[in-house]
Parts: sequence; structure tokens; C-alpha cells
Amino acid sequence: MDYEGEIVRILSEAGADGLSVMKISRHVYNASNTFFETIDFEEVHRFVSNWLFRKSRQSSPIVEKTSRGVYRLHPHSAVLTQLKFAFDNETTDDNEKPVLQDLSLCMFDDDEMG
Repeated sequence: MDYEGEIVRILSEAGADGLSVMKISRHVYNASNTFFETIDFEEVHRFVSNWLFRKSRQSSPIVEKTSRGVYRLHPHSAVLTQLKFAFDNETTDDNEKPVLQDLSLCMFDDDEMG
């Protein structure tokens, strides 16, 4: 499962205030746990806390610790800037409208209608 992507998505939604490790772990657990593939919460929490700790200690961190156990995305991270740039390039132009085509079937022949 892509826990890293989920962590970044959750922290981007959290904004400048950030979230505690426990809340991030809970969100990742809920997003990753399915009926057919159950996962252990302790395993997810261990991964999230280790990942946040490691990423906040890098030379150009993607996350930063704001207070005890609370993390947020680093606002001046070069990696985040690159991710935003990649996502911006993938978006489509809203002005482009798809061509609609009538694919419905007619119940009557044109001869019977007249």
C-alpha cells in the first residue's frame, strides 16, 4: 500500500496547522484498510511515525515538526514544489468541453413516425 502518498495527501489537506501523528495514522489506516485486505493499526502507526521522523530530519525536509507530535508539510520544500508542478501539468483545461454524442436507440423507424 502507498502509505507515503496518503500521508502527503492528508498533510496537504490539513494545511499549515498540521496534524498529530496519531490522527495521521488513523487517516492512513482508514484509507488503506478494506474489507478484503485488513491491516494492523499498530503497523500503520509505526510506519507513519518512523516516516515522519525520518523525513523531518533530512537536509531538505518534506515535513516539519511544529510542536510535540504534530507535523505539517514544509512550506518551502523543493520536493513539494516539484510535486505541485507535476500535478499542475496533469490537470486538464476546464475550458475544453467534451463532444457529446447521442447514442440512444430509437424505438420507431423514421417511416412510422411520419
